Amino acid sequence: MDVKTVSPATPLSYSNSGTHPALGNLQEVKTVPLQAVQVELESATATPEPLKSARDIAYELAGDAVRYDPVAIAALYRKRPLQVWGRLSSVVWTFFSFAFSVWLDGKTGKTATNQKRRAVRLREILSQLGPAFIKIGQALSTRPDLVPPAYLEELTTLQDQLPAFPNSVAYQFIQEELGAHPKEIYAEITPDPIAAASLGQVYKGKLKTGETVAIKVQRPGLAENIGLDIYILRRLAVWAQKNFKIIRSDLAGIMDELGERIYEEMDYTHEGQNAERFAQLYGHIKDIYVPSIYWEYTGRRVLTMEWITGVKLTNLEAVKAQGIDAPYLIEVGVQCSLRQLLEHGFFHADPHPGNLLATPDGQLAYLDFGMMSEVKPYQRYGLLEAVVHLVNRDFEGLAKDYVKLEFLTPDTDLTPIIPALAGVFNNALGASVAELNFKSITDELSAVMYEYPFRVPAYYALIIRSLVTLEGIAINVDPEFKVLSKAYPYVAKRLLSDPAPELRASLQDLLFKQGEFRWNRLENLLNNARESEDYDISQILNQALEYLFSERGDFIRDRIVLELVKSLDTLSSNAFANAKAVVGEWFGVKANQPVVSQTEKNNLEHIKRIWDILQSTRGFDGTKVLQLLPQLLVKPEVQNMGQKVVGGLAQRAVARLIREFLVSQEPAVISENGSYPKTSPQLSLPAAK
Repeated sequence: MDVKTVSPATPLSYSNSGTHPALGNLQEVKTVPLQAVQVELESATATPEPLKSARDIAYELAGDAVRYDPVAIAALYRKRPLQVWGRLSSVVWTFFSFAFSVWLDGKTGKTATNQKRRAVRLREILSQLGPAFIKIGQALSTRPDLVPPAYLEELTTLQDQLPAFPNSVAYQFIQEELGAHPKEIYAEITPDPIAAASLGQVYKGKLKTGETVAIKVQRPGLAENIGLDIYILRRLAVWAQKNFKIIRSDLAGIMDELGERIYEEMDYTHEGQNAERFAQLYGHIKDIYVPSIYWEYTGRRVLTMEWITGVKLTNLEAVKAQGIDAPYLIEVGVQCSLRQLLEHGFFHADPHPGNLLATPDGQLAYLDFGMMSEVKPYQRYGLLEAVVHLVNRDFEGLAKDYVKLEFLTPDTDLTPIIPALAGVFNNALGASVAELNFKSITDELSAVMYEYPFRVPAYYALIIRSLVTLEGIAINVDPEFKVLSKAYPYVAKRLLSDPAPELRASLQDLLFKQGEFRWNRLENLLNNARESEDYDISQILNQALEYLFSERGDFIRDRIVLELVKSLDTLSSNAFANAKAVVGEWFGVKANQPVVSQTEKNNLEHIKRIWDILQSTRGFDGTKVLQLLPQLLVKPEVQNMGQKVVGGLAQRAVARLIREFLVSQEPAVISENGSYPKTSPQLSLPAAK
């Protein structure tokens, strides 16, 4: 029976050149929508063409530039039914006993009891099936919409390690890629690899110019094995999605995302480019180190990069022996990750302990740039907006953020999801930011995403994996370390300094509630933001003034006028009352004191503390602030604000005079919103002499 597969809605390139259609040297490339491409998979009885060697197929699949092409891969393997069915039967048979055990657990009511054991068995099966399945297992460990929490936990421990392959094969690849035998290229090379993973193995060597280097060589038959496995799994994904309505996620799309990522990892020139881009964006951050790439000794299957001497941060004894401040380096890693995720969007998606080394001179070195990902600008701003909604406990807004960020479809009923999100975050928000544990929150959120129709985007899954891994390393170094508490200063800085309309609106949402300005929030933001290394208070003030006097700042200006009137009125009334009390003492007359609301007192205290924070912030210069005053005073908006302030104070002064001389001798109580109570005044005549 013929089977049709429909690819997801993303552009696809195919070639009409004389080379192989799957990833070869492209001479004439056309782009068509994948929706329009339907691949007719021929029946198993078709006559296969003569099989080529693994090496030939690997070259055909990879060529000079590795590119994942599901249609071209299908075109190749549909002509090799014996190879496909042989591997398929092996995979199905391996999973059969596991699937039967899970089914039997369900029938006997032992699913919860045996779930941990089944998760361990699944991890072992994926390890046995080879590189593609190891990568799939690692990807599934970040998919709470597809995998129950118990399986997520186990799959995070899946190791990307395989036995080494022979040196003779590795040396052959080096000669084919670089044009000479390794001993002619390198002054030294270790007799055996020092590490071996699913995609390749690493040797330590030295260039003839004296530099010590790491030499990564790709595993043989990789493109053939991975291409075949992804082809089979994609067919199974399409079949499962058609036949099981309970499946909400686009399994074929997920397989395509995974395939694209794995094929990028198989191209070591792409990894070298990633390393250089990472260095350009983040290499300037204090105590971040990115190794150099030696392009003369790098090809598609061979990568030569600077050797980094260092120890894993999780090796506490070695770290301590070298006098390295491990908690400080973890904080450096958190700050670097925040800039990756929320500033530039290009991030290291696999920061496991082996890829983060502490160097002898106290720097944090990043290694292995094969698995990288990107967060688009609207996604970065969406994540920051979600943080604001979370802080405000606006769970309806948070649910809408998930729609905007493509976790939920626009037609999703959010009614049951809003209280579910409140259940996850309410307990966490009851604690201070310093007490929040990122992993515990994501574990609870994963259960919600598994229960409701969430579809986790690939970028988010990799972000979660990255941050959870980083927090795991951090907790190993310092059990009291909290990633979120270290992240908050950066988030505060972004909210105060980023001129993007999305974040200006988020800042307004954070600082205002039902028309009332929340001074405590501003104080908290300023206090946290000054802890950020690259916080520039002068830039913040300039941007704030620019926004304040723009059309978008109308609402803020009105609120500032109101707060100034309330605060100045409170100060003036207190001063007037004090003066009257002094005069009264001279003449033996007791004067009534106006009762100021606790809210007004608190606001004045906040303003004083905010001024103290500004003065103690790195880079603050009071003289520059004073120099801005003449420029501000000539602005029409400032003059208009001044007129409103004077008018507001005059109104309050008149109201106070009326109360002082015409109203009965009762204390004037200023209400919580800063106004006097609207009660009918009781007039009284002067006492007869």
